[in-house]
Amino acid sequence: MSRPSGPEWPRAEQFPIVDAETEGRWRKFATGSTVVFPQLLGFEIEDVRHGYCRMRMPLRQEIKQAAGLVHGGALASLLDSVLVPAIGVTVPQGSTYSTVDLHVQYLAALTDDDAVAEGWIVRQGKSTVFGASEAFAASTGKLVAKAILTYNVRVPR
Repeated sequence: MSRPSGPEWPRAEQFPIVDAETEGRWRKFATGSTVVFPQLLGFEIEDVRHGYCRMRMPLRQEIKQAAGLVHGGALASLLDSVLVPAIGVTVPQGSTYSTVDLHVQYLAALTDDDAVAEGWIVRQGKSTVFGASEAFAASTGKLVAKAILTYNVRVPR
């Protein structure tokens, strides 16, 4: 199973575009003066919509394991983190949310390519969000891993 390479991401078109302010705020995800975990992995937002996000993890030597493959933990982190903006645009500002379940299936090795992941909300309740994500080799569109996730959400009072 593979996904088109380049700008053709048909799943994104299923989700409403967010306003410019919200998009701008989330495009700053994993940037800033305080280094947070997504920054260590170099995550870059490519698209954020209501309930959807596409994120890139540029290839670097530091994310490879000893045999030269991209480490599964780095891919799992990408599959998890791509849901953060997708959820963030749907809940009130100041809400907190965290992963309570993550199931990853690794389908192919990633060696010398960036990874691009799409994440989307499958179902959203008041305090629980169910999501899914898929990671692809950026240049070929080959599906390398996918995940199903559950998040706990707490909205500010």
